Amino acid sequence: MSLIDVRPPGWPQPKGYANGMCAEGRLLLVGGQIGWTPDGIFEHHDFIGQMTQALRNVVAVVEAAGGTVGDIGRLTWYVTDKSDYVANQRAVGAAYREVMGYHFPAMTMVVVSALVEDAALVEIEATAILPDG
Repeated sequence: MSLIDVRPPGWPQPKGYANGMCAEGRLLLVGGQIGWTPDGIFEHHDFIGQMTQALRNVVAVVEAAGGTVGDIGRLTWYVTDKSDYVANQRAVGAAYREVMGYHFPAMTMVVVSALVEDAALVEIEATAILPDG
């Protein structure tokens, strides 16, 4: 099973995400993951540290269902501080590639005033399409 990048004719290749992804298989919906460890401990109190842990948590759920990073077709990010994200673009990219490699699914980022866990700076949910079987 593989995901296929969908791009309308004449549209440029987006940088760091896909406009659309197409696939067939079992649908896995991953609930919002925040930057704490599986034990519920925030080891990092900065955006990059929490983002990295949240992505690791997403990948752990996908792998527990028998998938891989390459099966993730969509990520939705909720961030509490847009300026922190924008100011750290280079570090965001490096941390993203550390966990996700060069797999760039369809992505949306939403700025929110707060998350349910007061210490959380980012929450990431995912949709993955796993091979049948």
